[in-house]
Amino acid sequence: MPTTLFLALSFLREGRTQSALISAAVGMGVAVIVFLSALIGGLQVDLLAKTLGTQPHVTVSRPEEQPRALWADQEDGAIVLTRLEQAAQRQRGLTGWQQTLEDIERASGVEACSPVVAGPGFAVRGTVSKAINLIGIDPLRYDKVIDVRSRLVEGRMVRGGAEAAIGVELADSLGLSLGSKLRVQAAGGRTELFTVVGLFDMGNREVNERWVLTPMRAGQTLLGQVGAITRIEVRLPDPFEADEVAKALSGRTGLETESWMQTNGQLLAALRSQSSSSTMIQVFVILSVTIGIASVLVVSVVQKRRQIGILRAMGSSRGDIARIFLFQGGMLGVLGSVVGVALGAGVANLFRSVAVDDAGEPLFPILLDTQLMVTASVVAISTGLIAALLPALRAAQLDPADAIRHD
Repeated sequence: MPTTLFLALSFLREGRTQSALISAAVGMGVAVIVFLSALIGGLQVDLLAKTLGTQPHVTVSRPEEQPRALWADQEDGAIVLTRLEQAAQRQRGLTGWQQTLEDIERASGVEACSPVVAGPGFAVRGTVSKAINLIGIDPLRYDKVIDVRSRLVEGRMVRGGAEAAIGVELADSLGLSLGSKLRVQAAGGRTELFTVVGLFDMGNREVNERWVLTPMRAGQTLLGQVGAITRIEVRLPDPFEADEVAKALSGRTGLETESWMQTNGQLLAALRSQSSSSTMIQVFVILSVTIGIASVLVVSVVQKRRQIGILRAMGSSRGDIARIFLFQGGMLGVLGSVVGVALGAGVANLFRSVAVDDAGEPLFPILLDTQLMVTASVVAISTGLIAALLPALRAAQLDPADAIRHD
């Protein structure tokens, strides 16, 4: 064992009470960081999963029709537009979409994409009708973008022909079950009779009440978009890169793109506010821990002034003296990180088991992983070393003769 490390351990043992108290303080700080990060991280992941579980990260579609001139006057040989009117937005299909789909698949940052033909309609059963969102899909591709399969309560996904998967709320309101017949009416009076083969619960009441999923060809026929689609939905490995990827896809395809970050501005602001609040709390905790360790080591320098002088007189260099106190700071950080990680993880798991709903599911999801614990430990050890820096420099600068004469 290096002499400097041995002396650092000896100094810590001599001040057992101080060492225990500051280790406990560091441990409490680390526990706050672990618990707070696990709680906020879990809430954000859960909120994103619920919000983005029913929508793609990026949508690619044809641009809207531009305003058109209704009439123009001529003044001094110049044509002056006197009135513009926004055109009614018709359901415009995207033709030749297969090449565009392949182009998007090859784009950087894209995990999966799926063609979709969608439009409004009515679900009719007897004398009851409900407004719906009819969505024609390629089941294999669509499931990689919006995970419907894992949310099926009964039955299966659509495969082909006149099959439909609907939300549980719509099924309840129309009295439908697996095998029931559902008539869907779209614009232009087109109708189709579908067989219900699946019931899903997407965790969103509006989606459960309105979504009717059909095979692509059936949706195209019913919506009058034979051979065309209305949009391409894209999923990314990192949802927070949606804006950048959307811009890149717009330039790559020449089509209009929209990211979930544009359509969910309030959610994004809330997530950023949560992250900022968590960061500020952690900064103040780290500052408190740093000041605590530094205070203890400054007192230790004063108490060990004579010993430091003797060590310098015996040939110890200024660097050796500085390393003794740096080792002390690092060891206090290590002890505090071990205590803090264990305490933080324990409190987080206790909170998860106590705060549950009637079904026994946690009210607040907790995201505890190895990376979080390692990060908290590194922060604690780094804080200990940084806090020890000033006392270490002060000890190294002591004059041996003055230190030995100090009473």
